[in-house]
Amino acid sequence: MKFSPFPMAVLDRDGHFIEVNEGTIHLLGYKREDLLGKSFPQLLEAVNRQHTLERFEKTLHGMMQQTPVTVMHKSGFPLEIQIVSAPMMENGRVTGALLFGQDLSDRKRNTERIRYMAYYDDMTGLPNRRMFMTHLNETLERSAHNNQLIGLLYLDVDRFKLVNDSFGREFGDMLLMQVAERLTRVMSEQDMVARMEGDEFAVLFANVDSDKDVMNKTRSLLDTLEEPFELQGFPFHVTASIGVVTNRIENDPSMLMKKADMALGKVKENGRNDGMLYCEEWDNSSLERLTLQHELRQGLQRNEFLLHYQPQYHLNTGEIVGLEALVRWQHPERGMVPPGHFIPLAEESGMIVQLGEWVLEEACRQNKAWQDAGLKAVPVSVNLSIRQFMQQNLIEKVSSILRETGLSPQYLELEITETMTMDVHRATQCLLELTKLGVGISIDDFGTGYSSFNYLKNLPIGKLKIDRSFVRDIQHDPGNASIVAAIIAMAHNLNLQVIAEGVETEEQMQFLKKHMCDEMQGYFWSPPVPNYQIAGLLR
Repeated sequence: MKFSPFPMAVLDRDGHFIEVNEGTIHLLGYKREDLLGKSFPQLLEAVNRQHTLERFEKTLHGMMQQTPVTVMHKSGFPLEIQIVSAPMMENGRVTGALLFGQDLSDRKRNTERIRYMAYYDDMTGLPNRRMFMTHLNETLERSAHNNQLIGLLYLDVDRFKLVNDSFGREFGDMLLMQVAERLTRVMSEQDMVARMEGDEFAVLFANVDSDKDVMNKTRSLLDTLEEPFELQGFPFHVTASIGVVTNRIENDPSMLMKKADMALGKVKENGRNDGMLYCEEWDNSSLERLTLQHELRQGLQRNEFLLHYQPQYHLNTGEIVGLEALVRWQHPERGMVPPGHFIPLAEESGMIVQLGEWVLEEACRQNKAWQDAGLKAVPVSVNLSIRQFMQQNLIEKVSSILRETGLSPQYLELEITETMTMDVHRATQCLLELTKLGVGISIDDFGTGYSSFNYLKNLPIGKLKIDRSFVRDIQHDPGNASIVAAIIAMAHNLNLQVIAEGVETEEQMQFLKKHMCDEMQGYFWSPPVPNYQIAGLLR
């Protein structure tokens, strides 16, 4: 109790403090000796006092109580606190009460911070992909009305992986932060630079005069990076490759990004350290998409897909408590196609529904087979696409698959994204029907979407999965660490289990343990593995 970060106190039957922890001392601003023996009701705002005393009296009769109160800080300002009071028993008799407090104002600030982190990169402070794409879409709409030319740049730090492998992740992170600072130097108020992922950045010039003008700006960016960076006292030179495109040939934000990425690929093919403007003659992407879409349909018919499973572990015991099913495509000519290449195409074409049903059925079938073989029974998690979630017959599909495979519903967990919960009424009805089947529900990639704790508490959800982008830098970024701790604490207050994704280091695991995260998955204990390797892990 003493060193818990959450305020805790013990009261006698008269409401006087007989023990307080560091959390209470820090929250109220008093010294420990000032609080001991002091009457708790005297600290309350007058309008709360009688109501709180009535609740306290119920606690003394053996009933746990929960109520919001306004407590006066030693400095004189009011604090909004959620108080939970539980009877303290000795020899079968109530001798006082245990108080647990939560600063509601602090929770509000943390919630806002979580929302902030959904739109900004946690390390560089730049806008992230989500915010950049929103801004790009708005800029394109304005440019169409005003007949303006905009320039989009996609930048990649050359051979950054070699930097990370040679000098370490911390060195690489410092380099990216300095690159981000250099890029912002040449931005006007209308322009934007964002960190998209890893060592990739996007730049939007909101108003350029011509193709020549945007290429001049691109060369200025490259010149900005030529000056050596100073890292740990040593000068360090880096170069970058930049793909460039304008809205002269395309006005769709996603397609514009694809064309900028294609131009970036051409720069890399030609030796890197340069910028190149997209050329329409390169555009065989439509044919490639049609070809891959046809092969995707054939792949479903020819059973070319398979599942890998990533184990999920209990943080305290180290035992496997679940498995996440992840789809892979073993193409007869292309080899193992990365999910990032075919999942977006499957979503775009609508084949994600058929693929998702196959994943669900195969995961349930395989899990039942493991159980029939006498292996440890654990739930298998399956991601639902938004198209699947919006289908009217989803409940019937899940019920039918469970019935046909013979898997007990308690061993299936469906993962949904925060975006799917935006229509709260529909999401609530659908999730209630699924939980009636006995299926578990979890929110995947929590913190990157639109969820609000205000209505999460009303949804029939059992678990939150903290997105790997929050876990990645918890040992280096105090702000990011606070976000993870806040998510865990608030989730537990809502009686939700918490699992952290993307755990890759001992330090990350120890941090999560310290803050009482329930479960984890990630390369630190196991990457996704083929189904034949799972049997050995479950024995």
